[in-house]
Amino acid sequence: MKTAGGSPSSINRKLNKNMAKFYITTPIYYINAPPHIGHSYTNIAADTIARFKRTAGDDVYFLTGTDEHGQKIAKSAKEAGLSEQEFSDRMASKFIELWKALDVSYDDFIRTTEPRHIKAVQHALNIMRDNGDIYLGKYEGWYCTPCESFFMEGEGDNNLCPDCKRPLERISEENYFLKLSKYQDWLIEHIKANPDFIKPVSRYNEVLSFLVNNKLGDLCVSRPRSRLSWGIDIPFSKEHVAYVWFDALINYISAIGYASDEAKFNKYWPADIQLIGKDIIRHHAVYWPIMLKSLGLKLPKTIFAHGWWMINQAKMSKSRGNAVNPLDMANTYGLDVYRYFLLRDVPFGLDGNFSDEAIIKRYNSDLANDLGNLVHRTATMIEKYYAGKVPAERRLPESPLNTEIEKLNTEVDASISQADFSLALEKIWVIINQANKFIEDTKPWNLVKEKKREELECFILLLVKVIRTVALSLSAVMPQAAGKISSQFDADVIQKGTPLFPRIIS
Repeated sequence: MKTAGGSPSSINRKLNKNMAKFYITTPIYYINAPPHIGHSYTNIAADTIARFKRTAGDDVYFLTGTDEHGQKIAKSAKEAGLSEQEFSDRMASKFIELWKALDVSYDDFIRTTEPRHIKAVQHALNIMRDNGDIYLGKYEGWYCTPCESFFMEGEGDNNLCPDCKRPLERISEENYFLKLSKYQDWLIEHIKANPDFIKPVSRYNEVLSFLVNNKLGDLCVSRPRSRLSWGIDIPFSKEHVAYVWFDALINYISAIGYASDEAKFNKYWPADIQLIGKDIIRHHAVYWPIMLKSLGLKLPKTIFAHGWWMINQAKMSKSRGNAVNPLDMANTYGLDVYRYFLLRDVPFGLDGNFSDEAIIKRYNSDLANDLGNLVHRTATMIEKYYAGKVPAERRLPESPLNTEIEKLNTEVDASISQADFSLALEKIWVIINQANKFIEDTKPWNLVKEKKREELECFILLLVKVIRTVALSLSAVMPQAAGKISSQFDADVIQKGTPLFPRIIS
C-alpha cells in the first residue's frame, strides 16, 4: 500500500493470474446431538483460513458436512420416533443453519447419506479389496458402543473406554479388516520425512510415539448387518455394512469427485490442510493416511489437531451437561465478537477455558478500548478538523508506525497459513495499540492550535491508512465488523456514526 488512499476492496495480497488451488476441510460432525462450541470452533477457524486464501487470490474449496451412519444415529432416531433418514435430515439442517448464522463461507456441505458419497465409499472398498488390503476375519475384543470404536488389549483401564470412560463390551464377530499393520513402517517413515504432516508438534510427537511403540492391529471396516443395518452396504457382502469411521473418512475425497468427477478430484486433491479436534487424531493421522496409501492416492499436506474448549477444566460435551450453544454466544455478544474470542484467546493447538467473564474481558480490552476507540476517535477528528472529508493524498513521511503497517499483511498471512490465529491477531493489535499511542504522543489538538496544517494532514492520513490496513487484515476473522470499518473509511467522506464496540458494563 503506497498511499493512504488504497482500500481493502481494491487490494488483493499476492494476487496472480494463475490461481493456486487451496483445499481445506473440517471433520464431518456426528449428528446424534446438536452442534456446540467445539463444532463452531473448527468451522470458524477453517472459515478464517479460507477467507484469507480467497483474498490472496487462491482457488479455495472449503468442505464441511455431517456424519450420519452408525449405531448411535439408529438409536437416536428410534428414540425420536423417526426413520434414520428423517432423523438425519432434521439434524443435518441444524448444522447448515448454524453455519449460515455464523457466516461460515463453505463451498460444499457433504452428507454421508448422499449418493455421491455412498458411491465413493463402495468404490474405495472394492479397490482396497482388489489390492489385497481388505480381508474377512474374526474380531474378538473390546468395543465401545457410544464411541463406535474398537480397542486393543490394554487400552481400556478397568474395561472402561479410554475416550468416554464408559464400560467396554467384549464382542466376537466376523468382519472385514483393513491391513493397517502392512503399512505401519511406511507411515512412520512418512511422518518422519514430513514434519508438517501433523500439527502442532505435540500431536506430531504423540502420533509418532504411538506408532513406534505399538504394533498396529488391523482395522475392522465393517459391521454385521444383523447388529446394525444403518450404514453403507459393503459391495462384496450382503451380510455387512461399512464401519462408520471408514465411511466418514472417505468424505474428504467423495466431496471433490472421487469415483464421479475425475477432473475435479485431480484439481483439488490432496487437501492442503485438514482441521480436526485432538480427540480424533488417531483416525486422521493413522487410519486415514493408510486408507489413502491403499487407494494409491496422495496424502494431505497437513493435518492440524486443535485443542478443546473446557469449562472449569472439564471438556465441553452434551453428556457432561456443560455444552454451550454457539448461537447463544453470538446473539449475546455479537457474531464477530464470538469469532474473535475463539481465535484470539488461546493458541489454536492448546486447550482453553470458556466463560462469559473471559469474553467480556477480551471484548472491553481489545475491541472497545483498542480497536473501537481508534476507529471512533479517528472519525471524530476527521469530522471535527475536516468536516468529515479525508485530506487529499500526499506522500507520508517515514515513521515506525508506517513501516510496521507495510509489513502487516505479509506477517498476518504467514501466521494464518500456519493456523496461528492468536499470533496473527496479536500482530494486528500491536499496530492498533501503536496507532492509539501515536495519537497520544502527537497531540493533534496542539497541531491545530499551532496551525501546522501539513503535519496534521499527514497525521490523519497515517491513521486512515492504519485503519484501512487493519480492516483488511481482520476481514477473515471478523467479516462483518471489518466490512463496517471498510465502508466507513473506504470513501473520501467519513461518517462518524456510533462506536463499533460500546463497552459492556458487567
